[in-house]
Parts: sequence; structure tokens; C-alpha cells
Amino acid sequence: MTTKTDKMKIAILSGKGGTGKTLLSVNLAAVAQKASYIDCDIEEPNGHLFFKPENLTEEVVTVKIPQVNPALCNACRQCVEFCRFNALAFIMDRPIVFEEVCHSCGGCSLVCPQNAISEKDKGIGLIQKGQSEQVSVYTGILNIGEASGIPIIKRLLTMEQEEPSPLTIIDSPPGSACNVMESIEDADYCILVAEPTLFGAHNLSMVYDLVTLFKKPFGVVLNKCLEEENPAEKFCEEKEIKILYRIPFDQELGLLNSNAEIAVRKSEKYRALFASLLDIVIQEINHETNSHS
Repeated sequence: MTTKTDKMKIAILSGKGGTGKTLLSVNLAAVAQKASYIDCDIEEPNGHLFFKPENLTEEVVTVKIPQVNPALCNACRQCVEFCRFNALAFIMDRPIVFEEVCHSCGGCSLVCPQNAISEKDKGIGLIQKGQSEQVSVYTGILNIGEASGIPIIKRLLTMEQEEPSPLTIIDSPPGSACNVMESIEDADYCILVAEPTLFGAHNLSMVYDLVTLFKKPFGVVLNKCLEEENPAEKFCEEKEIKILYRIPFDQELGLLNSNAEIAVRKSEKYRALFASLLDIVIQEINHETNSHS
């Protein structure tokens, strides 16, 4: 079974790790005729463990970091007063740059009246690109200790646009912080993944607030469902949120996932499940598009 798409970008979100975000992301990408998978969970990317992409290429992502010419500096301290991240300090009348906390805004070089501050490139991580059958796999990897991974996410998204696929699946970071905001900015639709627990409902509310703030069309997938009370489902009912799909608690699916296997490539049953979910999401996107045209 295959599903046709027309240049759609779908972001998968969850309020925390372990809900099934990557499970959905890799299987939705794999069940499509042709797709791009972008792993924006740059602190702990794991989509590549499932896809095992071949013909890998790498690109280092850099940011601009200030460097000071002491011969030009007159110790006016305007750069130190400007920096809200405390990335600059004067020690023994000499300007010191703390690269680890610099956010690369460039403001210090702009306010320096002596033009004593220039900029240099600093690598903060890398992007790997490879192929896994019909899926182009993009993986962002942030170096340990870096203040922000947003430049890597920006580059991931622009790199995919250079060779766009009919369907792009964005595996967002967990939570609702800046990295998540950046990953969903250009998404046509967001899928929120939740577990059937009180914590699941709480974390669902976080990403619900985020996509509502960004005015993104969205729906919810309830994962690991049991024949018991589901607080996440109750939250959806109270907020009148569309539930796209209920994936039952399934030991076979859990085993495949824990072994980093793509379920739709191992079982026709799961291929039908995720193809059905993708069809539902595409219908939702088309409905949203037509209602605003």
C-alpha cells in the first residue's frame, strides 16, 4: 500500500521523550512513496538508528564567535555592558570571550567604537545526509555543551529544501522550547503524540499550547492505548481536539521499535496501520488548505 502526497511538511511533536514521536516519524516517512525525514532532535538524534542510511555525507555547521584585537581595544567595556549572556568580561584590563555561552548575536562587534571586535567561525555540530530506500534522511547532531542548536535546525530545514520531496516528516525535539518552535515554523501540519497517563496529558498540554500559539493545524495520536481510562484522551475531549488515531499497546510493535526496526518494512499489518494514519493526516491538510482558499 502506498500513499500519494503533494509537497507537505508534517511535524511530529511530544511534550517529552519516549511517547512514540520517533516511532511515528520514521514509519510515516517509510510508508510514503518518496519522503524526506529530518531529525531535529539534535541533542539525542535516533532516527538514523532505524533508517541506517547509506552514502552518508557530512556538513559542519558553524556560528560566528567574537574575537578581540587587544591592540585596538580601549577598555570602554561597551561590549561587556551590551552582552546579556555574560559571554564577555574584562580581566586585568583585557577582554575575554567565553565562547561556551556566546549566542552569536554579533551585537558586541556592532557596539564597539574602536572596531576591536571581529568574528570567527566556530563549529557547533554537524549534519549527516543519507538514503534509506525511498527516504532521504537528514540528521542534526549538536556538539555537547553548546548553548543553542537552532543554527543546526535552520540548516537542516534549508538543506532539505534544496532537494525537496513530496512529503517531509520533521521529527521535532521533545518539549516546547526554542528548538521545537524552530522545527515547526514552516510545517503545514503538526501531529501531537501522547501517552495514556496523567503525565502524558500534562505534556500534551504543553505542545497543545505551542501549536495553538503558532496557529498551526494539528491533531493528536494517542499511543500505547489500553482499555482503561486515558487522561490524554480526556484532555482532547475537553479541548475539542481531533484525535487522528489510537495506536493500541502492542508488544510486537514495541519490540520492533526497541530493536530499531521500521515496523512498516517488517509487517504488512503495521504498513497498513501507518498508511491509514498518513492518509488521515493528508486529508486533514487538504481540508485545511481548501477551507482557507
